[in-house]
Amino acid sequence: MAAAVAAAPGALGSLHAGGARLVAACSAWLCPGLRLPGSLAGRRAGPAIWAQGWVPAAGGPAPKRGYSSEMKTEDELRVRHLEEENRGIVVLGINRAYGKNSLSKNLIKMLSKAVDALKSDKKVRTIIIRSEVPGIFCAANLPVPTIAAIDGLALGGGLELALACDIRVAASSAKMGLVETKLAIIPGGGGTQRLPRAIGMSLAKELIFSARVLDGKEAKAVGLISHVLEQNQEGDAAYRKALDLAREFLPQTIPTKDRLEGLLAFKEKRPPRYKGE
Repeated sequence: MAAAVAAAPGALGSLHAGGARLVAACSAWLCPGLRLPGSLAGRRAGPAIWAQGWVPAAGGPAPKRGYSSEMKTEDELRVRHLEEENRGIVVLGINRAYGKNSLSKNLIKMLSKAVDALKSDKKVRTIIIRSEVPGIFCAANLPVPTIAAIDGLALGGGLELALACDIRVAASSAKMGLVETKLAIIPGGGGTQRLPRAIGMSLAKELIFSARVLDGKEAKAVGLISHVLEQNQEGDAAYRKALDLAREFLPQTIPTKDRLEGLLAFKEKRPPRYKGE
């Protein structure tokens, strides 16, 4: 899959993946020169790690994410392939804390590489896009379902990225809005097209013209998101719901060998023996 990125502070970056497309805009408030070295290489995490979500840190009460200590904290995008009963689910974690997950050149390049790799991976069934920075969200049309898990702020480019996903779930405490008009600019990453498709032209214009920010319940009421959850103590209620949905989607097997196995098993009146192929 060919992928091209043309991005600078305040400019558009377009990712093309065959018939799929992710359009993202670098945040206008991105500070020039600030970037972190990142790596796409993500350690495959087993369900024991992911089931924990957040776990108490050893020797102290402060919570920490239940990820491997081998993961480099400077990675702006973390790609994790879940295993065993969650096999086929991939989690893209945006981890740019110092920039509040604003879209840097480096992050957009990494998203492009991730889209490239996942597009050609036939074992991937569902993708969850989430923030690994507590309280902030900032998410690519692919040939598999994509879910945006919004547990914090999704403003401007962050909401535009979420709009590029098939499904959006959010915590009630999350904040969402296209706020660019407060900066005397317009949403440049697809928001002016995707928001009307999600909630209707008239209401989309109202929200864009006013730069209004919605919480999770308000976003659910207007149809911007599919599910709203009360935030939990760990701060990952939306992610947990997204993971539940992803598990429901795992039997989506077309076009795979498992599809043929399912049809054959139905014909022979026996349980299917899926191999994830």
